[in-house]
Amino acid sequence: MKKTLLVLLVLPLALWGKKKRNSDLMPETVRPEVASAVAKAAEKPHPRLFATAGEFESLKARAASDEYVKMGAEHVRELADGLLDAKPVARVMEGRRLLAVSRKALYRINTLAMAYRLYGRKEHFDRAIAELRAVCAFENWNPSHFLDVAEMSLAVATGYDWLYAEMDEATRREIASGLRRHGLEASVKHQGWGRARNNWGQVCHAGILSAALALAEENPEETGRFAQRCVDHITHSMKALAPNGSYPEGPGYWNYGVEFNFVAIALLEGTLGSDFGLTSEPGFKETCAYPDLVTGPSGMTFNYADGGSGRGTCPVAWWFAKRFNRPEILPYFEQAAYRQYCTERRTRKGKSEPLHANNRMFAYGLFYVQTPAAGQKVTLPLVWNAGGPVPITVQRSSWDNATAMFVGLKGGSPSANHGHMDAGSFILEAQGVRWAIDLGAESYHKIESLGMNLWSMSQESDRWKIYRLGTSSHNELMLDGCQQLVKGFGKVLEVKEEAPSAVTLDLSSLYTNATQVVRRGVMAADGRSYELKDAVVGLRAGAPIRWAMTTRAAVEVKGDEVVLRQDGKTLRMTMCGALTAPWEVKPAQGPNSYDSANKGCSQITFTVPMPAEGHARLGVKFMVD
Repeated sequence: MKKTLLVLLVLPLALWGKKKRNSDLMPETVRPEVASAVAKAAEKPHPRLFATAGEFESLKARAASDEYVKMGAEHVRELADGLLDAKPVARVMEGRRLLAVSRKALYRINTLAMAYRLYGRKEHFDRAIAELRAVCAFENWNPSHFLDVAEMSLAVATGYDWLYAEMDEATRREIASGLRRHGLEASVKHQGWGRARNNWGQVCHAGILSAALALAEENPEETGRFAQRCVDHITHSMKALAPNGSYPEGPGYWNYGVEFNFVAIALLEGTLGSDFGLTSEPGFKETCAYPDLVTGPSGMTFNYADGGSGRGTCPVAWWFAKRFNRPEILPYFEQAAYRQYCTERRTRKGKSEPLHANNRMFAYGLFYVQTPAAGQKVTLPLVWNAGGPVPITVQRSSWDNATAMFVGLKGGSPSANHGHMDAGSFILEAQGVRWAIDLGAESYHKIESLGMNLWSMSQESDRWKIYRLGTSSHNELMLDGCQQLVKGFGKVLEVKEEAPSAVTLDLSSLYTNATQVVRRGVMAADGRSYELKDAVVGLRAGAPIRWAMTTRAAVEVKGDEVVLRQDGKTLRMTMCGALTAPWEVKPAQGPNSYDSANKGCSQITFTVPMPAEGHARLGVKFMVD
């Protein structure tokens, strides 16, 4: 009976090799080293994803002796306890997405399964099985938005693999069937994500790889094809990290894409014994430092593009630190964030799941956590030029001073994935306060539900009608009332690293109505002042040049000076260019009903006319009290 069942289960997979569809990325042949590794993996017992049974026992032992592992493991147990009375997820769509459900399932299943592996409570096992059965009974995992399938596949593959030994045969068949049908088979019918150059490639290849490896014994030949497809095509997304590890979509999407990139590589190395060259992709080893480089002393990130400025503990940081022997990426932010995550006990009113339960990858990070050595210092540069397809620069006065000055300047193009019209925009911190802010993304679902085309990058797209995404909300120049050009590109002309550090951007191609636009930022050697100067050439005489900055601080205009106050700190702003005009302050609010309310945010501007001679120089100096 078992042999007959196995044939029935693998038959649909075997048929895939006999029909080659248009744009089918499933390889006809598998490289010998991949095929051999998969054949060996198929003979391994479960668990085999991320850890073997012996490695789980080792993790249990470390949870009794290592401070950081212990606090992480105990936190997973508490989270799992909080899930015992929750109902399994239901298939509820949000617009065109099932992603929120997939993410909740991923968090719940790996948390419950990890708690069971570490502490052996049957209640955690039973609750995880209930969640697995619920999602496998869905009609599908929404393959039209394939991120939903990928995250759900990782969830189910993890639960199936980690709990396999304790499941009865009927439960194994039920979950394996759902994972195959909704995950693997869907990934052959829907392959539009296969060559994605953004986070989709990292997330989708990792999720489907996990499903294939979890079911490897059922059809090693087809598992080899899935593994080969991942190795061949996840590199399209990874190329965006070249040359220095920066992430074009910003730190929020770095956390998403690179965490799943880690999943793919950890699965390949742990289950198949090799990364097949993926960690040698340009910029990948360097990207471990990216989150720290773009995080200011306030703990907020330089949130260009569609990203928020928040940052929390990141499991992939521990993997990077261990895999590449980079302990210096932990002390600036991650160590404290990890401790805070593990010790906070906050819940939403009327909810059993903690506020921070959306860190759905935390359980995977436990395999790589270890108590850091005392006295580890940050050895990263004070001035950083990211390079790559979306160039940014960062200047800071110190790594070990919580009141250090920190400035990020943005180059690149609005046409970049998740891009805004923010080339030339900046954020600024001093005294532990974020003074110049970026408002971040607008709600995808809200805009899509209005029938607006959020994802078109044409010059007249609905995307640029949204206040947070267009030119008018960003900390940059607006010339003659016009939006930036989508096809333009802000270049980094100069980066001077020695104090006083300086960065120069050429923004000319972003403005159709001027022949030259250059922005230069200089940080004083003592980190107590910053000058931001702009030069505009070729704009029509009399055309308005508007300088702008958005802030959450209380704003007071005192003649030629603006005084900002926030959290008991003060920052002063004065004009330092040849052209000056009265300061204006207004709410940072878009004109449309669909624009989010940016409560507590003000926009500081001044507007000068273009001189008849065709050259304009303006600037602002920021000074710490």
